[in-house]
Amino acid sequence: MTTHADRRRRRRARPTVCHCCRGTVPFCWACRQCGFAICQACMEENFWGLSCNGITWVCPDCGASNGLGNQ
Repeated sequence: MTTHADRRRRRRARPTVCHCCRGTVPFCWACRQCGFAICQACMEENFWGLSCNGITWVCPDCGASNGLGNQ
């Protein structure tokens, strides 16, 4: 039987591979539609081409708009 504390337990973050630099990092921005993943360092380096308003970013693979979590 599961308790309330078991249901509230957070998932352990799995390291992911950045599609740009191929590095394994603990956090990547991921496209909700196609799964494209980009690490924070690559996002900062390529931000000029991925976002025009600083609120959303456009996936370079599928063109879907994704939020940056600052809405």
